[in-house]
Amino acid sequence: MTRFFVKILHCTVLFGVLQVAAYAQTVEKNISIPQVITGKKGVADTTKDSNKPTDQKDLPEVLFGLFGHKASNKSDSVTTKPEFSVVPAVGYTLVTKLAFVLAGNVAWRTGPQSRISTLVTSVSYTLNKQFIIPIESSIWTKNNKYNFIGDYRFYRYPQSTFGLGSSSNIDDENPMDFTFFRFYETALRHITGNLYGGIGYALDSYTNISEEGTLDGKPSAYNLYGTNRKNLASGLTANFVYDSRDNSINPAKGFYGSLLFRTNQTFLGSSQNWQSLTLDVRKYINFPQGSHNTLALWSYNWLVVGGRPSYLNLPSTGWDQNSATGRGYIQGRFRGAQMVYLESEYRFPITKNGLLGGVIFANAQSLSAQPGTRLQAVQPAIGPGLRVKLNKTSRTNIAIDYGFGRQGSNGLFIDVGEIF
Repeated sequence: MTRFFVKILHCTVLFGVLQVAAYAQTVEKNISIPQVITGKKGVADTTKDSNKPTDQKDLPEVLFGLFGHKASNKSDSVTTKPEFSVVPAVGYTLVTKLAFVLAGNVAWRTGPQSRISTLVTSVSYTLNKQFIIPIESSIWTKNNKYNFIGDYRFYRYPQSTFGLGSSSNIDDENPMDFTFFRFYETALRHITGNLYGGIGYALDSYTNISEEGTLDGKPSAYNLYGTNRKNLASGLTANFVYDSRDNSINPAKGFYGSLLFRTNQTFLGSSQNWQSLTLDVRKYINFPQGSHNTLALWSYNWLVVGGRPSYLNLPSTGWDQNSATGRGYIQGRFRGAQMVYLESEYRFPITKNGLLGGVIFANAQSLSAQPGTRLQAVQPAIGPGLRVKLNKTSRTNIAIDYGFGRQGSNGLFIDVGEIF
């Protein structure tokens, strides 16, 4: 296989009458469709677009209009009775080839004034015989005092790695294979204003780990770091979240900050004792003020602060919890003990009715190699993107981006919802 392999093609294609009908339901219920391959996005409370609803158009409305029908424009019909939505789709990547996906979600309120609780899942099977199941949950109590967040995943998912540090060379590709299972559960309690804090449990299990080795036959970074057939990371987490965004799906203004400390301990079943710290900060600015344009800024810092994680547990491009970092590079392109990541994106409407929009983005990342080593070269990426309005009430977009990185890395990214 040529180096075209590293061109990223993560494509979720909407198709069929069943899917259009499912999206029509989401317009009525204020539910966003999750990312069907990685399970990145769930469902959250939303705010209406600042434009008049009659001035705005979204994809279901346009598609239904072609057949002389109207999509419902109810602002919010989610009650204590669970609302279900099922969406068939297909996906394609150079790693998975064609993927057949069935995604679904359930939304409800635990009380009249509570935020929307959700359960989101999808099942994917690919032509490469890969099997992928992500499940995400967010359950709010009646008075919004507590939020219980779950993230559970099963991947049978081969993936190449390229060595340690952001100075690693793309020619050092090492095809690997493993089975991955994740179980995260977090309980957040309201502290004051927009601030929540809580504790959780996190488990990442890698089994049936194997490697093909590098093309030149030299020992791979995985081999030098320390090989194993399986590894378990099991630990407790302390979490703080501040969120003043006007819309968690597609923010136009506000601030989001998350601090996560994780300590993995052998007495909890972990293969090694190690600790990590993750700081996720996002700022959204209406610019120019009074327009419908948004300048979005993101800083994501994922640091090993103690111990020595297994190779696959090290911070890595695209392996953040939302699988969002590194547009322009293949998932797993850079890996190391410390990861510092910055991204900015300028979002603007193209059509007056809001159906089409555009973005221009730029990101940069720097990673160290082994624990205790310094950060290496900064690896930038840039690119344009197109936005197609999927739900005008929740402001959910289909995001179509093309990123350009270094050493020939470039590719297409298609997702539901904004990257951050």
